[in-house]
Amino acid sequence: MGGRRRRRLPAEPVELDIERLSHEGRGIAQHDKRTAFIQGALPGERVTAQIKRQRRQQEDGQAIAIENPSADRVTPPCPHYGICGGCSLQHMDTEAQVRHKAETLADLLSHVGKVEPAEWLAPLTGPTEGYRRRARLGVKYVPRKGDRVLVGFRERFSPFIADIDSCHVLDERVSRLLPALAALIRDLSIPDRIAQIEVAAGDEDVGLVFRNLRALSPADRNALIDFAATHRLLAFEQPGNEQTVAPLGHAQMRLHYALPAFDLKLAFAPTDFTQINASINRKMVSQAIDLLNISEGDRVLDLFCGLGNFTLPAARHAAEVIGVEGAESLVERGRENAAANGIDNARFAAADLTQMTPTADWLGGPVDRVLLDPPRSGALEVLPGIAALGPERIVYVSCGPATLARDAGQLVHEHGYRLEKAGVMDMFPHTGHAEAMALFVKD
Repeated sequence: MGGRRRRRLPAEPVELDIERLSHEGRGIAQHDKRTAFIQGALPGERVTAQIKRQRRQQEDGQAIAIENPSADRVTPPCPHYGICGGCSLQHMDTEAQVRHKAETLADLLSHVGKVEPAEWLAPLTGPTEGYRRRARLGVKYVPRKGDRVLVGFRERFSPFIADIDSCHVLDERVSRLLPALAALIRDLSIPDRIAQIEVAAGDEDVGLVFRNLRALSPADRNALIDFAATHRLLAFEQPGNEQTVAPLGHAQMRLHYALPAFDLKLAFAPTDFTQINASINRKMVSQAIDLLNISEGDRVLDLFCGLGNFTLPAARHAAEVIGVEGAESLVERGRENAAANGIDNARFAAADLTQMTPTADWLGGPVDRVLLDPPRSGALEVLPGIAALGPERIVYVSCGPATLARDAGQLVHEHGYRLEKAGVMDMFPHTGHAEAMALFVKD
């Protein structure tokens, strides 16, 4: 009697020949009649690896020695790489990373969607260091290590917070403060009740949201306010859900980023969704507007519009733009941004996009162009509604190439569109995460 017996992991490291890379950038090998996914390994290499997890047909492991390094292998720029789980591809040349992501998109479009673009867009690339403007940093009080506090990302293959003093990809304004943040929290009355710090950085200001699981004392509150003033930050507390976020001291509830190509300055709250990489976002918005090829008389529909990242740039060219989003808070932010930028030809609505029809009240008539930027789960339920509108052009911005490929197959094979262009955007350098953009034109 008893439960399922746990598999015994190999105690000793194993030697493996790496055949290829998985879509998310792990080396793939065969071992003991299982497929092994090895972090830190590249194709063509023979590696010594430690197996960390084992399932019936799959193993996950970490390369600990490389016998014949690939030409694409480089020395990781961050001293914490290999321990910290925030990045997964720093051992790979950045150009090779982008090439792999482009090859992954092509493979997914071909095998999942059974489609191929008439033209490949050049990858959108930008800075590979200090690019990350949004992050959720874990916090852990460790009394057994001399009352230390750790602030950072989780270790690879572990629930523990990595012991780091800087972050290669995090906005430098925050990266350099990791030791100071650890010291700040250690000296609070509740060092064991600060669960995380959410980073939200704009062009001028950086916001830090402290998730406090117990009420801050007056001294704690003053310490956070003084820290923010010293380091020119905006500090917020979050005692409950996102609706409980409140400024500490004189912090303003808005940060900003600019889209200079469209003469726009967009405001956002510290917990609003914004793109993580400002440089790539600017290039991405410009490319999307170019692909839409908007004429002065066009009506444009922007689905999953958020706070207007694409809506307001499109409004600079169109007769009218309708931005639709499920979250009412982001719709309000879109309206706020339209008013602040003097834009009167953009409307925002909160709606369930799966119920979209050509007669929807918020639509107000036919549309000529559609842009959509759905979550990683894709837009499968929304595609019939889009197709019913019959727009001449659809620009699909994707944070999940696999679901883009699936949806591309639907648009092409079920709804009468052709895949004109597609390409990747390196929004998250040094990670296996890829973003993509595709243009569909009505046949």
